[in-house]
Parts: sequence; C-alpha cells; structure tokens
Amino acid sequence: MRPSSASALFAICISLCAASANAASGNTCSASSPAHRAALVELYTSEGCNSCPPADTWLGALDHARRTDTIVPLALHVDYWDSRAWKDRFAQAAFTTRQQQLTSAGSGHVVYTPEIFVGGKELRDWSSDASFESRIKQLNSETPLADIHIDGHPSAPGHIAFNASFTARKNLPDDVVAYAAVYENQLVSAVNGGENNGATLHHDRVVRQWIGPIRLTEGRAQLSGDYASDAMRFGVVAFVERGTNGEVLQVAELASCGG
Repeated sequence: MRPSSASALFAICISLCAASANAASGNTCSASSPAHRAALVELYTSEGCNSCPPADTWLGALDHARRTDTIVPLALHVDYWDSRAWKDRFAQAAFTTRQQQLTSAGSGHVVYTPEIFVGGKELRDWSSDASFESRIKQLNSETPLADIHIDGHPSAPGHIAFNASFTARKNLPDDVVAYAAVYENQLVSAVNGGENNGATLHHDRVVRQWIGPIRLTEGRAQLSGDYASDAMRFGVVAFVERGTNGEVLQVAELASCGG
C-alpha cells in the first residue's frame, strides 16, 4: 500500500487501436440507464502493487456475476506505483488525480491500492459480501436524478462510434457533470519487475480512455467517441456525478456492439 462548461452538445472523438479488430457489419446497439439508481464500482489498482491482484480478480468475478442494471464496475490503474522496476502500461495520471479528489471529497487523507469506491464513496470493507451488497441494495433502492442513453454504430473499419446523451430529471443539482469511459477486457501482463515480479496478471474492465467532465446545459449534454469493435473486449460506460463531492448519481453501460 502506498500513499501517495460547456454547451448542450459536446463531442470528443477518440480512437482505440486494436490489432486484428474486425469491423461490425451493419450492427447497431443501444443501452439506457435503469429506472432505479445503478451503482458505479471503481477499483483503483496497479500492477506494481502485490496486494492488488486479489482485488482485480474480485472485480472480474463481480463482472461475470452481475446485472448491468444494478452495478457497473471499472478498474482504474494509478501511476504512483510506477518505477524503473515495473511500469503499469494501463496507468494514467488522470486516475491518480480522480482517486485523490474522491478521497479528499470524502474527508480522507490517504490514497492507497487497492481502493474501492461505490457510487463515488469509499467502501473500505468491500471484501465483505454483506457490506458490499448492502451498499448496492441501498443505491438500487433510490430514484435516479438523470437519464442516460448510449447509442453505438459501426464507423471506420474495426471501430464503433458511440453517442452518450444525458438528460436531467427534477431536482438534479446544478453542479452535475458527465463522463464517459471506454474499457477493455481480457488483458494479460507477464510482470518481470517490482512487487509482482514473475506473476502473470489478468485484468478486465480496465479503463483505456476517459472523456469529460462536461457540465449539463439546460439539463442536457452529449459525449461522443469511438472504440474498437471487438464485442467481447471493449465497451463504454457513461455516468453523471456531483462536481463538488464526486457522488455518482446514475450510470449506464453499452457492454458490446461488435461483430
């Protein structure tokens, strides 16, 4: 463990390059947030941390056992474990910054790995099934304050273009901002340095592209992007959160849209 707006329409175009990705042929897909509040589960992790692989495995198992209308998991690799011995190829400074901001908003003083946030709030006893399920059940019982819709369609060969639309409901706070994240599954690293030297690590739900934040204008916003069309490996998540305290108010996922 180591311490360590805008207009109603806003588009950011990104590209994820994947070798041998196949173009989707006329496939379109969509996903919408549920009628209740879904829970965004964020794991802050690193390949340089020897206590992180069990948490990575937990997140992967969580993904396989879940329903997308209850929880949406993401793994964000931080960069403060990077060293000459081993550099995490999935780490981004933006994720370290986000972890620090969420920790500070929750009156915390130390960031560490592995660390779990559910709905933008830290959950220290996440490994306890009872504690984790209680937090999820609490969030799922609440009425959302925004609706999210994601559309996907083939764009350039081997890529899917997506549009995420955000619409406010009554009583949505004024400080809400929107994000989208492209994730990748089935990642493997043979580590030859650092605390995990000699280990082969398996990762799912790893965030590769991070888009936002943007503010909702007159109760609406839109984010656009592009990702590789491998149906099993890539997907997109969109969510809204309070800009002042990081509380995630609603989340939606387009799990696959390829062929």
